[in-house]
Amino acid sequence: MESDAGFKAAVEEAKKGAAEGGIPIGACLVGADGKILGRGHNMRIQKGSATIHAEIAALENAGRLPASAYKGATMYTTLSPCDMCTGACILYKVNRVVLGENKTFVGGEDYLKQRGVEVVNVQSSECEALMKKFIHDHPEDWYEDIGE
Repeated sequence: MESDAGFKAAVEEAKKGAAEGGIPIGACLVGADGKILGRGHNMRIQKGSATIHAEIAALENAGRLPASAYKGATMYTTLSPCDMCTGACILYKVNRVVLGENKTFVGGEDYLKQRGVEVVNVQSSECEALMKKFIHDHPEDWYEDIGE
C-alpha cells in the first residue's frame, strides 16, 4: 500500500503541509480506474479554517463530480480520519479508506467499517513520525484540530 500512487501523493501532501507550518496530514482521492481525482492537505492553520482537513481538501480539489465517480474510489489519508472526514467519505460512498497510521489518533474507523467501507491501516512509521513531531512541537494546534 505504501507504494500506491495515491498513498505516495497523500504523504507528499502531508510533507507540504508541514513545510507550510501546518498540520502534517495529507490525503488523496483515487477513482476506481486508478486515476487521482483530487489531493490536498490540512489547511486549518494556513487558511484559519475550521474545516479544511486533508480529506476535505482532497474532495474539494477533486471538484464537483457525479456520484458515479466515487463508486469504487479510495481515500488515502496519512492519519485515521476524524468524524467529519469519516462522514464525508460515507456521504460520497467512498469504497475504501487507506490510512497511514492510527497510533497518534484514532478516528472513525469503526464507523466506516460498520457502513461497509473497507479500512486498511498501512502503519507507516513515516506518517507516525510526522505526527509525533508536530504534536510535540505544537500541542495547542493539534488539540484544537481534533476538537479538544
